[in-house]
Amino acid sequence: MNKINTLFQVEECASKNGEFQYRRDLLTGLQCRIAPDRFHRRIDVPRRPDGSHDEVPCVFCPERVHYDTPVFPDGSRITIGESVTFPNLYPFAREHVVTVITEAHDPAEIAAGQIEDALCGQIAAFSGNDDYVSCNWNYLPSAGASMLHPHMQGIADAAPTFHAGIAIDQSETFCCRTGRMYRACLLEQEMGGSRHLFGDELPFFAHAVPLGEKEVRAYLPVRCIDELEPWCGLLAEGIERVISLYRGAGHYAFNLSLFFDAVGRPDRGFRAFCSLIARINPSAAAMGDSAFMERMHLEPIVMTLPEDLAGFLP
Repeated sequence: MNKINTLFQVEECASKNGEFQYRRDLLTGLQCRIAPDRFHRRIDVPRRPDGSHDEVPCVFCPERVHYDTPVFPDGSRITIGESVTFPNLYPFAREHVVTVITEAHDPAEIAAGQIEDALCGQIAAFSGNDDYVSCNWNYLPSAGASMLHPHMQGIADAAPTFHAGIAIDQSETFCCRTGRMYRACLLEQEMGGSRHLFGDELPFFAHAVPLGEKEVRAYLPVRCIDELEPWCGLLAEGIERVISLYRGAGHYAFNLSLFFDAVGRPDRGFRAFCSLIARINPSAAAMGDSAFMERMHLEPIVMTLPEDLAGFLP
């Protein structure tokens, strides 16, 4: 049976071994498959690192973060509340910053106020930047975090990442074709429905065509990062609620990405959105090799040049 609305397509399929669905996002063309029976494998058992293999204090802990991390060209770091923002020592974007979120190395909880301060640190770091910006968070090693200490990463480039480019281009095409913004149409169809989780002024939805386990999206009424600050409080409160949702469902690790348009471009209908996906916590020592770039931006980061592979031949 096919269920089609103007934004998402769902095709339900059944076999002798269970049921599954094909889903397609009609705005971007991105697709996924959902197979609930796979949960019987019990791969969602929550485990978190116990910190026994970490160097404490780590470079992000208060004892070192103000001394052993890089600084901006003027010699400064950005400090807002507990958050500290500075350039990434190993960048993969034209501008790449890190925001340490908490003073605690491995906090049991991360409060909305701490998330809000970290978002404000990211905004301050990209003040005056006209490129395509995203704010991102890998939480715990199984989500690709190389450091256990909670931290965000912000990147900015002259061109959008793959997923951001699709969302921006197709949102503009949608607006040109229909005369309406995609965000307005999505809220019209999804508010109060089974996928609307919470929020009125800033709603959070279970995304109809998830790119990862339990994907949740918040659709903001702003386009660029320089417009975000008035919404940081509500966004942070929503992110805190989604993290609680994940923990209640047996997940501790997650990825988050917040996608923006470039400041200097004309407004053609795109609106920023924040996406989170839950990740599995396989063991205390495991570190996933896919993080926010691979899972949220659909743009892998690799370490080896193809031209160098021959050098590994025996």
